[in-house]
Amino acid sequence: MLRSPWAAMGLTLLIALVWLRINDFVAHKGWVDSKLSRKIIHIGTGPVFVLCWLLFPDVPVSRFLAALVPAGISVQFAAVGLGLVDDQAAVDAMSRSGNRREILKGPLLYGIVFVVLTLAFWKTSEIGVVALMMLCGGDGLADVIGTRVKSAKLRWSKYKTVAGTLGVFFGGLVFSAIVLYVFHANGVFNGPMSGHLWRLAVIAFAAAMVESLPVKDIDNLTVPLTVVMLGSLLY
Repeated sequence: MLRSPWAAMGLTLLIALVWLRINDFVAHKGWVDSKLSRKIIHIGTGPVFVLCWLLFPDVPVSRFLAALVPAGISVQFAAVGLGLVDDQAAVDAMSRSGNRREILKGPLLYGIVFVVLTLAFWKTSEIGVVALMMLCGGDGLADVIGTRVKSAKLRWSKYKTVAGTLGVFFGGLVFSAIVLYVFHANGVFNGPMSGHLWRLAVIAFAAAMVESLPVKDIDNLTVPLTVVMLGSLLY
């Protein structure tokens, strides 16, 4: 933990930008295709950002300074998507087809959700951490696993597979458990970790069912919203 929340914000922003630019560079060079790069960013950004919360001292301004990081990055996403900023590397990394306007959908919504959950829950409730980990580790892994592991299509959603839905469940469960453990180890949350596991399993199942619905481009909203609603009842 750093003494200054401003220093913590600066370091968090630096780490986030380095992570994003590495992925932009790799995708722009063609070393990783754009679809996989998009998912790597989706999966990895959450844990990187949430673990940086531990850098911030326990003062009221910390949550607002932390939220400025995804807010600033979201503004950049919007500028690139609208064509106000020419950043082909970012387009290559975050769009499926190379169309910059795709950034205005999933990636921008993803960033806005980070801002809202940071402001709403911060380090005062496990719900924010779990919602972000279900979004990253769960929803993020759905497409990666679903397109690489052969399995049956879901009866109610021809675009989703059994493997992808299991990826949401186990990915969200594992990511949430690991990050919550780190927060517990650092004294942010109290109580035994064993008390979280059944709650996380229930939440991961609900997130997997919501992600499996036959809708496109709104998982970045529906999954965390489901987690927040259910988490409010369980925590």
